[in-house]
Amino acid sequence: MSESIPEATESIARVIITFIAAQKTIDPQTISQASTFEELQMDSLDKINLSFEVEERYGISIPDNALESLRTVGDVVDGVQRIQAEKTT
Repeated sequence: MSESIPEATESIARVIITFIAAQKTIDPQTISQASTFEELQMDSLDKINLSFEVEERYGISIPDNALESLRTVGDVVDGVQRIQAEKTT
């Protein structure tokens, strides 16, 4: 089962990176999980749009106060995985 975790992480990251690249019209190859929203020039509206996309895509709810703590693409990936894990327990 642990082998599926990195695959899930890659899958979630790919979806998030693809969405950000389309939203900001930048090459997805230039975005990694370490990319910060500041580097990507994402403002609060961009983060809200990303949260809506993630919520719809994964059937989860991201608490409004959690958006403020998200600084990198990896933070979003980790958050999605954490919320999904909480739903299954």
